[in-house]
Amino acid sequence: MLLLAAELGLDYQVAKAASAAEISTWLWRGLLLKSLDPGIWLSFSLVYARGNQGEFLSHWKWFLVVAWLLPVALIFGFPQRVFESAESSNALAIQLGWAGKAWVMVVITAILAILVNFEKTFRASVGMARWRIKYLILGVGLIFGVRVYTLSQMLLFSGYRSEVANLTLVSLFLGCILNGVGQVRSSFGALDIYPSRAVLQGSVTVILAGAYFIIVGLLAQSVALLGGIANFPAQALVLLLGVVGVAVMMLSERFRMALRRFISCHFRRPEHDFREIWTEFTRRTSSVLDAVTLGKNAANVISESFHVLGVTVFGVDSEALSWEWLHSTEIRLGHVALQIDVESLRRLARRGRPIVLELEPDAWADVFRKSCPKKFQHGGDSLAVPLVAAERLVGLMVLVDRVNGVPYSHEELDLLKCIGDQLAGGLLNCALSDEVLQAKELESFQTLSTFFVHDLKNAATGLSLMLQNMPIHFDDPKFRSDAIQGVGRTVERINQLILKLSSLRREVQLIKVPCRLDLLCAEVLDGLETTMDGKRHLERDLRPVPLLALDAEAMRSVVTNLVVNAREALNGSGEVKVATCLEAKGVEFAVADSGCGMSPKFIKNLLFRPFHSTKTNGLGIGMFQCRKIVEAHGGTIAVKSEPGMGTRFAIWFPLRHHSQANQLLP
Repeated sequence: MLLLAAELGLDYQVAKAASAAEISTWLWRGLLLKSLDPGIWLSFSLVYARGNQGEFLSHWKWFLVVAWLLPVALIFGFPQRVFESAESSNALAIQLGWAGKAWVMVVITAILAILVNFEKTFRASVGMARWRIKYLILGVGLIFGVRVYTLSQMLLFSGYRSEVANLTLVSLFLGCILNGVGQVRSSFGALDIYPSRAVLQGSVTVILAGAYFIIVGLLAQSVALLGGIANFPAQALVLLLGVVGVAVMMLSERFRMALRRFISCHFRRPEHDFREIWTEFTRRTSSVLDAVTLGKNAANVISESFHVLGVTVFGVDSEALSWEWLHSTEIRLGHVALQIDVESLRRLARRGRPIVLELEPDAWADVFRKSCPKKFQHGGDSLAVPLVAAERLVGLMVLVDRVNGVPYSHEELDLLKCIGDQLAGGLLNCALSDEVLQAKELESFQTLSTFFVHDLKNAATGLSLMLQNMPIHFDDPKFRSDAIQGVGRTVERINQLILKLSSLRREVQLIKVPCRLDLLCAEVLDGLETTMDGKRHLERDLRPVPLLALDAEAMRSVVTNLVVNAREALNGSGEVKVATCLEAKGVEFAVADSGCGMSPKFIKNLLFRPFHSTKTNGLGIGMFQCRKIVEAHGGTIAVKSEPGMGTRFAIWFPLRHHSQANQLLP
């Protein structure tokens, strides 16, 4: 704002100048100072009252660079091309050069971006937040709306016209007053609003600006043909004020409410489109399973539909016997727990319908009158809507400060009751979902504990037998050697158990390197061949395949797990076949055995779920982990098996070009 005031000082120097050269000098300095406006105000429009300002600054960074540098570069870099001539007559007219015209177009574009950002902030706000920032948005819109008018005059007449300079002073004075009111209302920007990054979609600013320029262009052509060009600036100004007036009325909640009531009274149409409100409420709340988000969405819909600035949603904490704050459209720095008694819950559950707090004598109403005070004397009645589901009070919704203090009609009260019942059902579903989730977590913990305890019990039994025999056979060197090996195997078993269980709690993190799957399989099989006896055979068919970007350690784990499972499924005899091959669109790795096989039901429902295994001593974690690793690589895993006929696992990876894998080479 100080920069805008300084610009007026330079405009004053232009008005005082006596010669054409002096006029051009002061005007050039004024344009150079005004070149700072786009960058400063665009930066402010991206951060004012926004909780996601970092996202917008990052998204607009190149536009900000242009807004800061290009206007200054045009004025400072081409001083001789800003103006072509200067002449004084009854009206001061300074002709613009090509650099001056380019400067005007760049600044107009930046101003439209500034207004669009402020509009997005306003449209993303609801309730009290919208009330707090409305006057600041109007003040900025007034200042820059007049700036668009003056710049469009410069562009239209290819020069500077002194008669429009006074209009800038009036707009700045009125804009400062509106901005001051807005800053006091918003506590100097202490708001967190989260607008969408889709800047131009549905922008009223762009529509109004486009309509203004189109109409002004048509008007200029008409005036030029009729010969009345002297009256054109006044006509364009009237048109601009009309556009600004339309924008102000569109932003005014009172005007919109009065228009709806007028249509309802004189054209026999309902004041609210209940179907539209109910559809919007259902859309925002139907798939929400979090109580806080549900309360936020419901409060926003009610605030927008009924023009209520303060909507606060409370839930009932049945364990602590207190009201739990869920969301409010007002700014709240702290939330004090509101204690309740059982009798109040019962009375509210029986009443069900919306209640006027000012007419309620009970103590609970006084608690909410103090917790949700009215900010305006003309805000009308404060309303409390009990949220009842299954004959149980699950929350309360408080509405205060309705725009213009309009009393609630019977139709609106009925709609609020329906919305309250729907919201109560949603809150009850959220509570039940939490209980189901806790039950599942407890069940998973019990299942996990069962397997863990089972394996620990087996390990402890082996150690216990060894300790019992130790006093008798301790002097036997062979016994001591076997005991040491037994302790080592037990420790290794416990470590493997802990490693597998811990892997269930984290996502797979891959470190990809160029890798040939056939060579990796050969390396793993070389280490496993020693575990095959004379009755069990390991057959290889490892055909060369292209390089793939794989996590070598993770894939070794997959190959090892599949081969070990296949070996254990042989029941003492049989054959395990491991193969790799190149297909048209991918690389396949397969492990097949002639063992016991699995039933279709087990494959469909249990194979890839943790804690389910066909082996008596298995944890059922290996296949779950294998699928996680394969899918993390972008591959798929398929299985074919029949009881008594063996099993075949096939892992398929999409074929990547050699260059893609080679890029990972150090």
